[in-house]
Amino acid sequence: MSIEVIMGLLIPFIGTLARSSMVFFLKKQINPVIEKLLIGFAAGVMTAASVWSLLIPAMDQSSSLGKLAFLPAAVGYSAGTLFLLILDEVIPHLHAFSDKPEGPHSNLSKTIMMVLAVVLHNIPEGMAVGVVYAGWMSGNSSITFGAALSLAVGIAIQNFPEGAIVSMPLRVQGSSKKKAFGAGVLSGIVEPIGGLLTIVFAEHVIPLLPYLLSFAAGAMMYVVIEELVPEMSQGEHSNKAALAFTSGFVLMMILDVALG
Repeated sequence: MSIEVIMGLLIPFIGTLARSSMVFFLKKQINPVIEKLLIGFAAGVMTAASVWSLLIPAMDQSSSLGKLAFLPAAVGYSAGTLFLLILDEVIPHLHAFSDKPEGPHSNLSKTIMMVLAVVLHNIPEGMAVGVVYAGWMSGNSSITFGAALSLAVGIAIQNFPEGAIVSMPLRVQGSSKKKAFGAGVLSGIVEPIGGLLTIVFAEHVIPLLPYLLSFAAGAMMYVVIEELVPEMSQGEHSNKAALAFTSGFVLMMILDVALG
């Protein structure tokens, strides 16, 4: 595996490290408006990445199917959504700034369940970066090194501000700064690991690459729709969150087109 791929897998994790370090500089309570902006921005980045970095390349690679070029993307996207739905149902977790756990009943501590919620969020991001790099490594003409790099950078960018809504709840729950930082880092390890496993798997099933690309897109969009959009839309300041969504979407779109 080349150094370019290794660095690409680590770039989102660097964003995770940076986001987790925010716990040392911010107060326990985050401003509600800032919280909405951060959530909206992350949702915009993930949505644009799902379209330009994953779904469009998936359909381009299926162009030989003619009018059925949409089929691998549709199947993969649906499968990715169902995959995250199943994980959401079988893994006990607690979203940031929520008092109601989701998934099966568990005696796990709030800290562990909050970390698991972030892990669920990060799984599709790691898969997305891994499958795009796998496509580039396979020599696929529709996926360039720049496109893979832009996705990794985009995920890292949305990981950074997201730290304020990940580490801060742990501080509110009474965790020390070091413990909150450690939990944030631990939750982010799943990204490079997930990306590496995806590359290893994809190398053996290159013909299924369009399905894997759209699978990652479906998983990411499940997180956006089930978690981020409801959080950015409830209560006040949802209009500001919508503007932040647009900012994240446009930034990711520019990165993908400019670097790809």
